[in-house]
Amino acid sequence: MNLHNQPTSEPSVALGRGNGGGRIYLETFGCQMNVLDSQLVQSQLRALGYRFVEDWRQADVVLYNTCSVREHAEQKVWSRLGEVAIHKREQPGVIVGVLGCMAERDGLGMARKYPQIDLLCGPGELDRLPFLIENVRKTAQEEQFSRQAVQAALQGNTHRRSGTLAAAEDRLEMLDLSRSFDPDEHRGSAYVRITRGCNKFCSYCVVPFTRGAEIHRPPDHIVEECRRLVDAGVVEITLLGQTVNHYHFHHGAAVSFEGRQQPQVGLAVGRKGLPSKAKGETIVGGRITTFADLLARIHDQVPGLLRLRFVTNFPRDFGDDILAVIAEKPRICRYLHLPAQSGSNRLLELMNRGYTVEEYRQLIARIRSVLPDATLAGDVICGFSTETEEDHQATCDLLRFARYKNCFVFKYSARPGTTAMDRLPDDVDEATKRRRNNELLAVQSEISAQVHRSFEGHTVRVFVESVSTKARKAQEQLGGQTVELGWQKPVTQLCGRTDGDLIVMFDGDPALIGSMVEVTVERSAPLTLFGRLADAMPAASPSVG
Repeated sequence: MNLHNQPTSEPSVALGRGNGGGRIYLETFGCQMNVLDSQLVQSQLRALGYRFVEDWRQADVVLYNTCSVREHAEQKVWSRLGEVAIHKREQPGVIVGVLGCMAERDGLGMARKYPQIDLLCGPGELDRLPFLIENVRKTAQEEQFSRQAVQAALQGNTHRRSGTLAAAEDRLEMLDLSRSFDPDEHRGSAYVRITRGCNKFCSYCVVPFTRGAEIHRPPDHIVEECRRLVDAGVVEITLLGQTVNHYHFHHGAAVSFEGRQQPQVGLAVGRKGLPSKAKGETIVGGRITTFADLLARIHDQVPGLLRLRFVTNFPRDFGDDILAVIAEKPRICRYLHLPAQSGSNRLLELMNRGYTVEEYRQLIARIRSVLPDATLAGDVICGFSTETEEDHQATCDLLRFARYKNCFVFKYSARPGTTAMDRLPDDVDEATKRRRNNELLAVQSEISAQVHRSFEGHTVRVFVESVSTKARKAQEQLGGQTVELGWQKPVTQLCGRTDGDLIVMFDGDPALIGSMVEVTVERSAPLTLFGRLADAMPAASPSVG
């Protein structure tokens, strides 16, 4: 994913820029959390006068914000580093930086293996990125582009830190607080981080080691950020966290710094959404803002927000209080992403997920009882260590029970730094993984088609996100032209999402991007709805597909 803004004709005023400096190319790999990190980095660097370009060959600084959760994302990064190495032989002044989880996990060993890298910055140190870039510039000027020491900002082994005093060290909060609220950058939708890091230590996952301990942002900061985004024209906000529903802020334990609340390391949360004491953690008296409380506050105190979403949830922490708030507050989306990962209790234990299949099914039943119109999405891993055919069929059965509108199916690949790689054999052969992956996809495709078919003939509310990929390619072939009909404005195929996160394609004016519209669904596919604007004339239109 490439995040950029078009180059401007204004001169760059980046600190320490040399001839032609100040142009940055930033490419993002992986999850929504990485997308938000890149957006915050952009805001920070723009404020210092840097500008972002679309073509990495025209940049003075090339940055890759990386993800280490999936092997495919890593392979893309290695490929990019190979390309930029060739480019750097001709342009030795280009600064190359690796940000995010791969930088944190591999550390200086990555720079020794790939000498084209000039800086490394972990996800917990992104506020230091401008200083790293500046240090590389100064060192390069002094040494006339000879090989210099790599500039690095990495957390190291801080994933087990605990206690509220550690939160005062969390400078990264200032990166969130200083984000840009320029309406042109958001196009009606924005992410807001409410937690950072993770405490779950699932055996296959490297996130707790690369992003550190779970830290919860003060609710006042979050509500104010949402309010300012809405004032800037945002109509949809998605709250982000590795385990977003685990959020809770213990006000009695909050640390203040110069009169301001600081983020704090999280405590355990019980099934009803209330804090519970876990090993090594202490709860002192004081008011607590749970995730349910936070949802209600944002809904009630930011009335201009038309739609509130949140991802990703951890099944074990999903309390009835959250369901009650969603049911009571009409502008909170009835959409829940609930990764199950497996339908086998034996594998769930090996994965260290902390719940059973029976408990997961009970959660689904509670959701259907309280929120009968909710749509669900999930994640499953096939071919995990020692997975048998019986385990695989149990996962197929879980898909049929959950009836997700879509489910992300991943073939297991052992990730460096995880418990599973160190202690469990990766003993399911690739051919078996591929077969099981295809079988799971086939089961889910049938379910998804049924779910989407049930919306045919209904009118749904859609947030318009963009021109569809097919329409964009067609426009490129036509030189960027749209089709103009005699009775209406120029139209093209647009893409958006319903309150339940269903993808919808329809024809309309590109000026609708960033707004809410009503669309009548006319037909469906397993992953997409197709329709027309509810108030549009049912005439022939230049639909791409």
